[in-house]
Amino acid sequence: MDFDFKQIHVPFRMLPGLARLGPDAVHLTPLRPGSPLHLEKLALHRLGATRHAVAGFDAADALATLRAHAIRAGISALEMEQLPLELQVEEDLVVLDTRTARVPWMCVSVPSRWAPEEKLGRTLAEVHQPVADGEALAAALPAILRVLGSGGPWERHVWTLTPSPSYDQHPSRHAVTPWPQTTDPDEFARQCHLRAERQTFIPVPDAQGLAGKQTLFTIRVMVEPLCSAVRSASDALRLHDALASMSDAVLAYKNLTQARPLLLEWLARRSAKDSTGPAALV
Repeated sequence: MDFDFKQIHVPFRMLPGLARLGPDAVHLTPLRPGSPLHLEKLALHRLGATRHAVAGFDAADALATLRAHAIRAGISALEMEQLPLELQVEEDLVVLDTRTARVPWMCVSVPSRWAPEEKLGRTLAEVHQPVADGEALAAALPAILRVLGSGGPWERHVWTLTPSPSYDQHPSRHAVTPWPQTTDPDEFARQCHLRAERQTFIPVPDAQGLAGKQTLFTIRVMVEPLCSAVRSASDALRLHDALASMSDAVLAYKNLTQARPLLLEWLARRSAKDSTGPAALV
C-alpha cells in the first residue's frame, strides 16, 4: 500500500484537507494485470456496472486530459486504444462541473460504501449529505469550488478500517462485512484491513485551453491487512490517536463503533513496541 501514515491527522476531522500539487505531479497509476484490483474491475466492466453519464454530457475534454495524464503515468497510446479506462488505471474517475457543482460523468468500479448511480447529476452538497459531521464540510464547499475552479492540481487522502478485503464496496453488490467474532485484540486485528484513498483534482482545459469549467476527480483505492499496513510503533500510535478522537457520529458513519475498543487495544500494544528495529507483527 502506497500510503503515508502522516496523512492520518490527529484529532480526526471530516474536512476536505486539500493540498496543492506541482504541475508535474502524477495522478494515475497503471493497473497491474492479474492483481486483485484488476480482477475486481474486470468483472465489473464485463457486467457494464462502471460507467454513468448524464444524458447529453460531452466528456471529450475530460477524456483528453485523462489521456495526457495516462501517458505521463507510463501508459502507452496502444494500451489506451486497446483497453477500456477501467482496466488501464487503478483510479476511479469522476468529472465535476465546477460551475454548477454537479457530477455529470463517472467511471467508478470500486466505491467505498456509496452507489455512483445515485450520485449522478447531483451537487456536491447532495453527494456529501450522508457524511457524518457534514456541517463543516458543507460550509466549506463554496470555498472548495472556488479553489478547484481557479486551476492547479490538488490532492487529499481519506482512510478507514474494515473487516473486508474487497475493493468494491458498492452497497447493493456487497452487504456490510461483520466484524470478527472474537474478544482477542490480536486475533481481531489479524482479520481487519486498512482501506485508504488518494484523491486528486485535475483542471480540465477546454478546446481553447482554458481551465475552470470542469475538474477531473481521481480516486485510488488501496487495501492492505492491518497487521502489515502498520509498519512501526509510530504508525500504530498515530492511527490509535486518530481513532480515539473520532466522534460518535463518525464512528457510526464508518461502522467503527463496535470495533473501536479492540482496535484501540491492539494499536496501543503495537505502539508500545520498540520502533528502532523491524516492525514486529502479530
